[in-house]
Amino acid sequence: MQINETKVKSVITKSDLPVCDYSVNPYTGCEHACKYCYASFMKRFTGHPEEWGEFLDIKEWDDIKRPDRYKGKELFIGSVTDPYQPAEEKYKRTQALLKQLQNSGAKISIATKSDLILRDLDLIKTFPDARVSWSINTLDESFKNDMDAAASIERRIAAMRAFHDAGVRTTCFISPIFPGITDCKAIIERCKNICNLVWLENLNLRGNYKPTVLGYIAEKYPTLIPLYDAIYRKGDKTYWAELDREMREYCLNAGLEYLRADDTLKRPFDAPPVVVNYFFHEQVKKSVKRE
Repeated sequence: MQINETKVKSVITKSDLPVCDYSVNPYTGCEHACKYCYASFMKRFTGHPEEWGEFLDIKEWDDIKRPDRYKGKELFIGSVTDPYQPAEEKYKRTQALLKQLQNSGAKISIATKSDLILRDLDLIKTFPDARVSWSINTLDESFKNDMDAAASIERRIAAMRAFHDAGVRTTCFISPIFPGITDCKAIIERCKNICNLVWLENLNLRGNYKPTVLGYIAEKYPTLIPLYDAIYRKGDKTYWAELDREMREYCLNAGLEYLRADDTLKRPFDAPPVVVNYFFHEQVKKSVKRE
């Protein structure tokens, strides 16, 4: 792992993502080295010769001036890196960010695959309506280990439970869904009592990691080759349409709201989670925006 410390003008960037006003990434690169990582496109802007997952830039910035300017604004921490990857234990850049924003009135949401975030539970609780999401796309630890070097699924679920028990709103982010491998219903059954929101997102294959993932499927799941060929080489969306139908029926029978805008802050904390489908990104974004 090539680790560098770099000075940046600001760690907070204006964002056009539909879920936030600002995106915040205390690191560039990520030690978790997920084989399907969409953020690998960042390598184009870094000048690093190393492969994605083999370098990490530790960002240093001056203390945030006038943090109160972010009062009421949504800050998404971890849009293209994991803010609680192993390096955070030593460098504490995410913790430093949270301390600088504490009492500012900023609203934060954090995305991670780590249980290191438990270290900052009391700090995160001080933010109004804080939300934390964990990516969980399998309950099979061997498949997880093939895909990433992050914390085990059991550790992620335990961290989600601890935050939920502490009164922090949590999200189970079932992403990316691997066709024929990810069991969405099993994951929801495991997590529905410890999360306020479930996001469903399909596996999108593009860029340099497409042949990597398809090569893995050919080696480990050869019976799925026709399915992946149909979806990712022929553009067939039948699988996602059928899974959408199945999930809608499952949620109806389980008493869960499905395909609704994810403003869970208006719902009682102990209400069943809302399940939001992002299989067809553009169509669903428009639908959610209308609602």
